[in-house]
Amino acid sequence: MEAKRWIDVDESAAEMLARVSTERPFLLLPPLHRLPLRVGNVVELVGPSPSSKTLILIQAAISCILPKEWNGAHYGGLERPVMFIDLDCRFDISCLSKMLKQRMMEATGSIVERNQEQDNVDTQSCHKIRKSHIAYDVELYALCMRRFLYVRCYDSFEFLATLKV
Repeated sequence: MEAKRWIDVDESAAEMLARVSTERPFLLLPPLHRLPLRVGNVVELVGPSPSSKTLILIQAAISCILPKEWNGAHYGGLERPVMFIDLDCRFDISCLSKMLKQRMMEATGSIVERNQEQDNVDTQSCHKIRKSHIAYDVELYALCMRRFLYVRCYDSFEFLATLKV
């Protein structure tokens, strides 16, 4: 009964649309820039297992957690926190870490070696990205990782509790 009360509406659709269209501007969030996203929207990607859903979400998360600029380098990020809710407990945080470091080094021009796998990171597995010999900004990396909140839900009740919090 408490769950029903929590999801009950207290405004009409017209009132909600009027509220969100004036309160929150649209986000241009690569690779989801074709969707009319606003701050606070919830996005769910569905599809078969090999359809790169997680890589798309990792790219979107990296665009959110990176700053617009840092030490004179343009990263084009949104400087916003991200919450990633993992429902199947298979998310690999090292993949996010590798892709974030890759984006940081691309923005500063510190990648010496380039190969076909690095040029097309959108469709390749993060495990195929080569390590670069050039260091990345450790302070920026730590700042970005603090903006990434990872939540693992083992069942529906934990998921509902996460949404409520």
